Amino acid sequence: MSKSIYTAGIDVGSNFIKLVLVKYTAENPEILYKATEKIRKRDPSAVADEMLLAMYKKLNISYEDIAYLASTGEGDLIKRKKGHFYGMTTHAKGGHFLYPEAKTVVDMGALYVRAIKVSNDSKVQDYKMTGQCASGSGQFIENISRYLGLSLEEVGDVSLTSENPEVSSGICAVLAETDVINMVSRGITTPNIIKGIHISIASRIIKLLTSLKAESPIMLTGGMALNKGMIQAIEEQLAETGKKFEIHSHPDAIYAGALGAALWGGFRYYKINEKKEVVAN
Repeated sequence: MSKSIYTAGIDVGSNFIKLVLVKYTAENPEILYKATEKIRKRDPSAVADEMLLAMYKKLNISYEDIAYLASTGEGDLIKRKKGHFYGMTTHAKGGHFLYPEAKTVVDMGALYVRAIKVSNDSKVQDYKMTGQCASGSGQFIENISRYLGLSLEEVGDVSLTSENPEVSSGICAVLAETDVINMVSRGITTPNIIKGIHISIASRIIKLLTSLKAESPIMLTGGMALNKGMIQAIEEQLAETGKKFEIHSHPDAIYAGALGAALWGGFRYYKINEKKEVVAN
């Protein structure tokens, strides 16, 4: 078995930063620490520094103890990182780690949704994604929930209480938000509006999977993967369309990008050192 090292991954999203520390061996990586922080109009680099310092203090370690600090997302802003990985590759790696049987990973991000075919060794084989203007993103749900007076944590449970969902016809986020305003003026209840949004996003996800010719099982990652109402909507739309996709999530789904960065960081660390040993010999 390879010697264990510490590797860390930082995933800088449009709204949240996620941090994961891994005790890395090629055979059996282990998550030691995880944290998430909302950026709230602050400098992402400064927020990441604060998160790292909090981790060092809690675990009684220092930067020098981290063999490889990797970033992903908008993480090229991160100071003292040793490498940066594209978000699609990190979500593929992290999602596959959380559910090793997964053949497809769906990254349900703040700005877009990506459906990614993954190999048995967690590499990206193919992908399809929505455009940033589409109303099928986590940011859209956050905007609408704020307008309706809900926190993101409440959205999933509220959606589950819907009895007659009203689905928005708008593909563009701006038009869809206008639809929601009109629904409110017509007296459509909040649960029915939220469930309708979930159904609309779920239908777009299923179209992505179909276009990709995705294989099952499918692992959901990102913040929306923790939304119970979203998962229910996907399962209902699958049943309605007759698609035979097996859907999975995980309590750590929001950390998939940061986790994947830490795992790829460990892989790269050992590859670099292998080459050094070859040169030395």
